[in-house]
Amino acid sequence: MTAIPSNSFPQPNPAGPGPGPSINTQSQYGQQINQYPVTSSMYGESSPIDGGYPQGMGYPGGSNDREFDRQSRIVSQPAALLDQSHLRPGNQAELLSQDRTLQLYRENAKKTNDPELIFEFSVFMIDAAKSMISPNELENDTGGVVTTKTPETVKLIEKREELIKEATSLLKRLADRGYPDAQYFLADCYANGIGTVRGRQDFDRACPLFILAAKHGHPDACYRAGTCCEHGWGCRRESAKAVQYYKKAAVALHPGAMYRLGTAELNGALGLNRRPKEGVKWLKRSAEHATEEFPHALHELALLHERGIDNVLFVDFEYAAELLAQAAELGYAPSAFKLGECYEYGKMGCPVDAALSIHYYNIAAQQNHRDACFALTAWYLVGSPGVLPQSDTEAYLWAKKAAEMGLAKAQYAVGYFTETGIGAEANSQAAMKWYKLAADGGDKRASKRLASGGSKGNGAGGVALDRRLEMEAMKEEHKSKGGDKDSCIIM
Repeated sequence: MTAIPSNSFPQPNPAGPGPGPSINTQSQYGQQINQYPVTSSMYGESSPIDGGYPQGMGYPGGSNDREFDRQSRIVSQPAALLDQSHLRPGNQAELLSQDRTLQLYRENAKKTNDPELIFEFSVFMIDAAKSMISPNELENDTGGVVTTKTPETVKLIEKREELIKEATSLLKRLADRGYPDAQYFLADCYANGIGTVRGRQDFDRACPLFILAAKHGHPDACYRAGTCCEHGWGCRRESAKAVQYYKKAAVALHPGAMYRLGTAELNGALGLNRRPKEGVKWLKRSAEHATEEFPHALHELALLHERGIDNVLFVDFEYAAELLAQAAELGYAPSAFKLGECYEYGKMGCPVDAALSIHYYNIAAQQNHRDACFALTAWYLVGSPGVLPQSDTEAYLWAKKAAEMGLAKAQYAVGYFTETGIGAEANSQAAMKWYKLAADGGDKRASKRLASGGSKGNGAGGVALDRRLEMEAMKEEHKSKGGDKDSCIIM
């Protein structure tokens, strides 16, 4: 088994798929292919961009429960405080606007010193601000930065900044009073560039707040304090302290902390001795408490059961596939992609099943997993009776999506499709650009194609491409290589 660096861990894609190719979501078994949600945190990355950790946990308590409490708190106020006329039945019924809800929250917050209510109000303001345009998002249709701002855009930006300023001010007051939820939430804002100078991550302010909240026993804060100490984000790099915080979070059954301790024990990282048996125990505990944000232990345990560890873990393909399915149900793209391969080629004891293969590839592709996107290209090239109609256009679109994410074999495929007019209008010049990108990425076929001079317009002077041979080569490469090789977390 190959080892990966101890500080390199799988993490959810930070963004969901944008408007992209469509897919037939009806399987031959009558099952609807689920469009799984993207497992991103409230504010995106929980660590610097180059960090290798699962994304942030969002704010404490869970968004669903907190929204329920939030609404319960509003409607439970006396009628004199809240005008509920908008709730009357009939054609005139209407929902509260965001501005009206903010006004009601603000009125409630002014009439109480309840820290929980003030905290809820602050969270709501941050949520509202996040839904507005930010200066970093001012881009035109071609991806360039817009130099001129419309009055409406300027007004939105100003309103967003005002909300963030008001929310962080209230959070600071609560944090100074020792309210752990506010300490953690404010730290999370700073760590993700909210309420900071130019929207930059500020761990110098975030780390001390994580540590303060951790001292109050806040599980998420303990985990985040551990990541700060491990990597030196806003503090000195101290592995021993990181382990202390991880263990404190693990006692509270934090899946991310248990996963990190498991990988550390397996690899002998963070100053710990290499103890595979203890590492597997931590991974199993993390898997038992896996969430959409922390499904990683399920995936790693599946890989370990696929290979086995002498005197520690036995090979069990059936259980490995079950673990992958659990992770895929939580929306974890690498697990979904691996299951797609298993059902396409009959690996790990899975039957060959086109419907399930496409189903799992789709889960991963919708989260911008580039190899899954290219796998759908292969499926669309041939189609599957009763499951997926053959479509050159869809094959081209999925290949282009994978190519734009830097997959060399997909870049070659787009070059080929563009050169021969499969799924798109033929354009030899554009094809050569894609071949150049693919060659730079190490694709040997692209290098040969460039050396041969391409089709040169209508084929004069160039080497003609045989569609049948090219298609077979693409499918064979997909079958032999699949996606990126799975990395086992221990030797």
